Amino acid sequence: MEILQLLSERGDLAHLTLFLWASSSTSLLLWALKELVSGARKLDAFLEEVAHLNKVLRDDEWS
Repeated sequence: MEILQLLSERGDLAHLTLFLWASSSTSLLLWALKELVSGARKLDAFLEEVAHLNKVLRDDEWS
């Protein structure tokens, strides 16, 4: 809070605005990357299950 007080006292609101924009943009980027990684993991798990099911069905077909 000392930084906000210092910036507001000096009247340097452009730097404060730029900092807030940059930090929120970075946070949004990190959140989006986290969601993409999570989606990729879920897709990988799904494809593993499909491959396993195909193997089971293929083995039953020859029995």
